[in-house]
Order: sequence, then structure tokens, then C-alpha cells
Amino acid sequence: MKPIRKSFWKDPKNNRAGFENWVAQLEQMNGYEYDKLTIQTSLGNTQVYGLNTDQPDRETLVIFPGFRTTALIWDLDKGLANLAKTYRLFLVETNGQPNLSQGNTPAVKSLEYGEWGKEVFDGLKIDKAFIAGASFGGLICMKIALVIPDRIKAAILLNPGCFRPISFGFKNLYYNLLPMFKTNKRNISTFLDKIVFHKPTYKISAEAEQHLTDYLFLAISQYKDNTQKPYYMKDQLNEVKVLTYLIVGKYDILLPYQKSVANAKTHLQKNLKKVSVESYGHGIEVYPKAIENIQAIIKTYE
Repeated sequence: MKPIRKSFWKDPKNNRAGFENWVAQLEQMNGYEYDKLTIQTSLGNTQVYGLNTDQPDRETLVIFPGFRTTALIWDLDKGLANLAKTYRLFLVETNGQPNLSQGNTPAVKSLEYGEWGKEVFDGLKIDKAFIAGASFGGLICMKIALVIPDRIKAAILLNPGCFRPISFGFKNLYYNLLPMFKTNKRNISTFLDKIVFHKPTYKISAEAEQHLTDYLFLAISQYKDNTQKPYYMKDQLNEVKVLTYLIVGKYDILLPYQKSVANAKTHLQKNLKKVSVESYGHGIEVYPKAIENIQAIIKTYE
């Protein structure tokens, strides 16, 4: 595997310390600590957070985050607490994203993210597991499914970034670019309201929303993003043989769900097991009903 790009923290020592402090605050808010693991991969060190990692007899779920996010966003307001009662969880910090993994990244259109995923599975000594990914993480899951299909029980994709290009609608572009052009917490809050959430269907707590805003401010202002963006995988998807579930947001204006679902049916055919449409925006990984869907999916295999 040959990395072609490198993203990085602008002030590595202080920015990484800031992120570690953010993680510690999340642990304090949730009332439990994560197992912290570092895996050596072809992309450099890959940071993994876990719950129940010392219990290999449990069903295992491996989670991959969206673009410009950390997998820990899934656990705002203890979002993963119910899953952790039963399952072993690994939250993988994809290389090239604003987290503690090294910033090296491969060509996004190659299968090298899938090869990296195999290295993560090997490093964590995972024989077989469920995988779940939000947005860009959904693309990562499909790459892994192509490389190690025999080690994947099922792939669960939340508003995945691989079945269609992003929308070029005015509202989507405006609200996504707003915090990039002028990075302040007010503009980040607007982005969250218009793109990530769908208020008042469900509101995360004020404390969790502030914590997410703090993370995004750090990620946008202090991380130099050189990573290639997600894309519509098209014919690559025809080769996916892993059973796949889609959980999509009815109000997602970044990746409007109708086209994603239509393309998933075309490419995956019988391997598309189920589609669930929820009344939420793009950041559906923070929506409790989406997590309940994941739990129900895993239960069907027990």
C-alpha cells in the first residue's frame, strides 16, 4: 500500500492534546472510559477506542466515522451504551481524519482502504464481525467488504457516501461551506442544525451539542485536510457479496436518500437486506432510533 496524501494537525503537540482532552471530557460526561488501542498499519498508527474489548466471546461491531469526524461522535449522550451492554465495540479512527491516527491516506478509488481495514482486523485479532459506517465510513465498509468478505457478518451503512455523489443543491453547499469560510461556533451551530440534525425530531442534549461543536471547531480550524473525498463507487459495488443494511435520513440534504437507495438496489441486488428510512438529517449516527436499528439487525444473527 502506498499512501498518496497526508493530512495533519497544524500544531501537532497542542492540537493532539486538545483532542485528548476532548475525549477525556466525553468519558467524564458518559461516566465510563474507553479502551485505547493503537494498531500498526500501512498508513501508520491507527487509533481505536473500544468497549468490552477483552470479551472476544461477544458479538463484535466495528465502527467507522464519517468524513472530518471522529468515531466517538457515535457515543455522544452515551449513544452506544445499550449496544455495549451486549456487544464488543471497536471505534476505529480512520487515518487522514481529525483524530489521533496518522494522516496518511491511499487513493480513495483503489481498494487500499479495504486492505487497511484488513490490517485493522488483524491487529485487533478479530476473526469475524459486523461493520458499521456513517457517510464516508459507509464507503470504508464497502471497501472492506470487497477485500475480506468472509470476515464480515453484515455491513450496516448510515447515510453512506458511496452510492451517489454529494448534492450540489444550493442549501447543502451553503451550509457545508459556511463554517469552512468563516470558522466560528455560530456557523458550526448553523451547519449542525441544517445538515446534521433534524430538529425538533430529536435533539441531543445541550451539553453534547456543545461538545460536538467544540470538536468541529478544533477539526475545521486546526486540521489540514488533504484526504481525497468520498465518491460514488458505481461498478465496484457490483462485486460486494456481503449482506448490507441501509439506515438513511429522510431529511439528509447532503446525500438525499432516494438516489442512494435506488443505486444500492441496482448494485447490491439480493445482498441489500433491508432499508430503514428515519426522520433525521445526515448525522444519523447520533439518532437513537438508528442505533436501535443496528441492535435489532445484530440480534437477528444471534
